[in-house]
Amino acid sequence: MSLMERVGSTRVFFGEVRAEMDKVTWPNRDEVRGTTVIVLLTVFFFGFYLYVLDVIMSYVSAFVTSLIGR
Repeated sequence: MSLMERVGSTRVFFGEVRAEMDKVTWPNRDEVRGTTVIVLLTVFFFGFYLYVLDVIMSYVSAFVTSLIGR
């Protein structure tokens, strides 16, 4: 592939990228803020949920090992 063919194909590529980027609908500030709040609440909820499960499983594990005698 010659240098001119590479330059031409690169121009075509970036032209197509620009055309596709023009089709994108970007969220406004309120939509971004709303989805960010939802993501943070979900992360905190599942973090707390997994923490509680971890504590419960630790107690169960300690109880079972005390029954076994180790």
